[in-house]
Amino acid sequence: MAASSALRLRRVAAWHGIRALAWHGDVLYGCRGYEIVRLQVDKTAEWEVVARFRPAWWRSLTSRNALSYRLLRDGFHALAILGGQTNDRTMVGAVPSALVTRTPGSDEFHVTHQVQRGTRPLHVTAIPSGRIYWGEYFDNRERAEVHIYVSIDRGRTWQIAYTFPAGSIRHIHNIVYDRWGDCLWILTGDEGAECKVLRASSDLRSVEVVLAGNQQVRAVAAIPTQKGLYLSTDTPFEKNHVYRLERAGIVEQVGDLASSSIYGCRVGGALFFSTMIEPSAVNTGREVQIAGSRDGTDWQVLARWKKDNLPMRYFQYGNAFLPDGENGTRYLAATTIAVEPDDLVTTIWEVESA
Repeated sequence: MAASSALRLRRVAAWHGIRALAWHGDVLYGCRGYEIVRLQVDKTAEWEVVARFRPAWWRSLTSRNALSYRLLRDGFHALAILGGQTNDRTMVGAVPSALVTRTPGSDEFHVTHQVQRGTRPLHVTAIPSGRIYWGEYFDNRERAEVHIYVSIDRGRTWQIAYTFPAGSIRHIHNIVYDRWGDCLWILTGDEGAECKVLRASSDLRSVEVVLAGNQQVRAVAAIPTQKGLYLSTDTPFEKNHVYRLERAGIVEQVGDLASSSIYGCRVGGALFFSTMIEPSAVNTGREVQIAGSRDGTDWQVLARWKKDNLPMRYFQYGNAFLPDGENGTRYLAATTIAVEPDDLVTTIWEVESA
């Protein structure tokens, strides 16, 4: 690897019990159980409580213990922050079985949609127009129709914006806004032709399939850049890779990954994908890794952790969560779970060129 393209991570700080969720400029938002907290990395080392959601009484208890938190998938799993004053932004989050919204002037989230199928979407996406999207993610063994929901009133109400017909996909992995193309990228799975990368207008009036048909287009994480879209594959059946889909439509394999990947992010011009540990006859490693590239072509493993000894079925796959949103800093944030020694630890590194 050429020295000019190498990256280095300098560890800045770490906190136990906080999950990083989303960047909004130079502010990192996370959760401590059912509290939303934020950190201005260059200005303070302390997390500030912004708002909270009041779950069922028993979840208030289980979310305080690391093992029950993992077992019951407690806390916030996704967060989208809309524009507005720093101290008074609208926020929409995904918690177990519900979408919740914090409106300006309030320090509490309230349920605005009960999830009927599955437990929660994997991501919630806000776009500059103010629209907020999420896609249904549920087991869907019968391959029923699958919906994308939208809010046009800043998370107060929700309606179906687009429906995939029965038999066309299993579920929706992610909806990613691309500011260079002013479009949405929709990622679906899980088998055969159900694996799709679709490009849609930001109002979903136009939806077209760009890639489809095999495990190498089965993706959850996507990073838009000026040059194109970077995708990491999420397949337990084949080796996993990083692909670049150029604006002209050319697809190129640009990197190898040790196992399935469902999180990615950008820090300045540098790109990062994390890998997870799941049961697989092909991807047999027991390491969670973060791979990065300064130029999108040369990829290197920058951090790694070993899976802990607790069973994955109950206490989650080993993973490194990378926050959504636009990061305006030089820092990489990741939350590791089910690994040794950093179970449910958020770490921040300064990204440096070697």
